[in-house]
Amino acid sequence: MRPSVGFAAVKLLEDAGCVVEVPRQTCCGQPAFNSGDRDTARALAEQAIEAFAPYDYVVAPSGSCAGQIKAHYPELFAGDPNIARKADALAAKTYELVSFLVDVMGVTEVDARFDGTVTYHDSCSGLRELGVKRQPRQLLATVEGLTLTEMKENEVCCGFGGTFAVKYGEISNSIVEKKTENIVASGAHTLLAGDLGCLMNMAGKLSREGQPVEVRHVAEVLAGMTDEPPIGAPAPGK
Repeated sequence: MRPSVGFAAVKLLEDAGCVVEVPRQTCCGQPAFNSGDRDTARALAEQAIEAFAPYDYVVAPSGSCAGQIKAHYPELFAGDPNIARKADALAAKTYELVSFLVDVMGVTEVDARFDGTVTYHDSCSGLRELGVKRQPRQLLATVEGLTLTEMKENEVCCGFGGTFAVKYGEISNSIVEKKTENIVASGAHTLLAGDLGCLMNMAGKLSREGQPVEVRHVAEVLAGMTDEPPIGAPAPGK
């Protein structure tokens, strides 16, 4: 959906001294897990466990994906003698991208420039399952030209929730409507977050409202890779 996020993540990790490999893989299984389809969730999780077994760390530019692996894989396989140990091992070495950079690799600054005022949305999974709050703000403070202005209720859900937005569209729309009010009221030109699902949801609502706020993944800004159009904006010439 947004390849530039992956490329930005690789750049940030390599700048921090990591050797990055991307094995063949599939979905982490979160949509199935959240829908109660434990059989499909386990099948997908088993693929991920095998794919990532050889690596020292697993890093995702997404709090929801990292949260699924770290918080819910052990739950999925609790009591299964064949795979519980492997699930626990994968959970222990899995991190959200910015948390990994700050808390594991000790990154204190980035070499990037972004001219403008931004506001930051704390995505539910990253915040509540992984404790991602301080880390993105710490690195954003080192981006030249960037000013961070906090929106009201920045920790409140944007209303996406994956399949929740599909099953309960009216409720989801009411939640994101309140969120976009707070985004616009912040006066920021750009909205940042660490989860693409949340970003797509908020970008869609801002677009439908005709708001001029641009939306980007925090990794793109931290990596200095903002040549791509903002999320939800048409590519040049289209």
